[in-house]
Amino acid sequence: MVPSPPSYHKLLVPHHPIPATHRDHPTPSTSASHPSPLATFHTRIAPLGQSGPAPDASTIPTPSSCHGGSGVGLVLFGAGLVSTALLQSLLEEAGFCLLYVVEDQLEEVERAFGAKVPAGTRVLRQQEATIALSDPRVSGAIICSPPDKAPEMVRDALRAGKGVFCEGLPSLDRQTAEACFDEANRCGRPLVCGFYKRFDPALQFLYKKVRDSRALGRIHRISTISSLYPAASLSLLKASGGIFYNAAVHDIDIISLLLGESVPDTIFSLGHAFCADMGCLRDVDMVTISMKFPSGAIVTLDISQHCTRSCDQRLEVHGSQGTLRVDNQNPLGITEHGTSVSICPQTQAERYRDAYRELFQHFLRTLKGQEPPVVTKEQFLWTIQVAAAAEQSWRNRSAVDLDSSATDPPGVKAELV
Repeated sequence: MVPSPPSYHKLLVPHHPIPATHRDHPTPSTSASHPSPLATFHTRIAPLGQSGPAPDASTIPTPSSCHGGSGVGLVLFGAGLVSTALLQSLLEEAGFCLLYVVEDQLEEVERAFGAKVPAGTRVLRQQEATIALSDPRVSGAIICSPPDKAPEMVRDALRAGKGVFCEGLPSLDRQTAEACFDEANRCGRPLVCGFYKRFDPALQFLYKKVRDSRALGRIHRISTISSLYPAASLSLLKASGGIFYNAAVHDIDIISLLLGESVPDTIFSLGHAFCADMGCLRDVDMVTISMKFPSGAIVTLDISQHCTRSCDQRLEVHGSQGTLRVDNQNPLGITEHGTSVSICPQTQAERYRDAYRELFQHFLRTLKGQEPPVVTKEQFLWTIQVAAAAEQSWRNRSAVDLDSSATDPPGVKAELV
């Protein structure tokens, strides 16, 4: 039996779901084009790879984002896997201080931040992580490390009294992930999971119409298209657990919210590795996941690594009283069909920039005790269970019946491979 979530984790959707700039408009749009974070990044530089004993807090330069020291102190683990969208928030948002970056490969720090990191930010190797975790100025840890390395970092940070934002999955293993959430409950610190699509203004508007207003009546069918641009690198897919855990989990999470149902009765997946290198990883770069839920709703998720000019992110909900659809949007409002050159190309980071910004601000609010994390332990465990079942279906080339096993989730990746 999957246990009930800790009392600390209560909300289904964010307490502050849509920034004020979106609340004033009845029909929000998705992220428009924004300047590159590095193009607007003007700070003093700090040398990479500093080491040695931790200096006295009063002698350390204060990052410009601290606004006189009033910001929340943060440490970033795993700069090599930080997403572009989260990096934009780290470079552009206010109200926090990035005090430390922990990364063994200094070239990854340079790749993420350019040749410079924010003034006052100290770069440490993994073996020096205790310097950051023992610094009383640090309130939270952002962990971008792969799921096989993240659990230890999550637990260490929580036990050091830091709140944790895990951009990827805390673990692919159910028991390990559950232990991370339980540790957060014991330590009284927040553990925020990076299900960023929950925070997208357009999807939140759709959620309010579908769940709160019941505008569509009974839901009959939901279909999603998630084609990534640029495609995730092979190293990222390998580190994150593959397409089912790097991409599918986010759509599974949204479907669960829209339907108000945790687990489908039946799930069936078909996939193919069009890229030969992907086949060598025993993974696929295109997959269709079909699910039937207890309510009768039929769900289809189409996920692909093949999107050559712009990301393709669409969602359609059909109900007994109508249909609502989230289409691709761009600042020009122009729809293209069959053109040789993309009129307004949009990357995954640009499409979900607002979502990542609000997710990051949500994390800062949890550190201040203003709201609990929106993703509960129970919701996370159900989501990785469905992702594991989808992968199992693809590997076994057969449907997986979850109805009979709903009280005893099978789903850890290690048991399915």
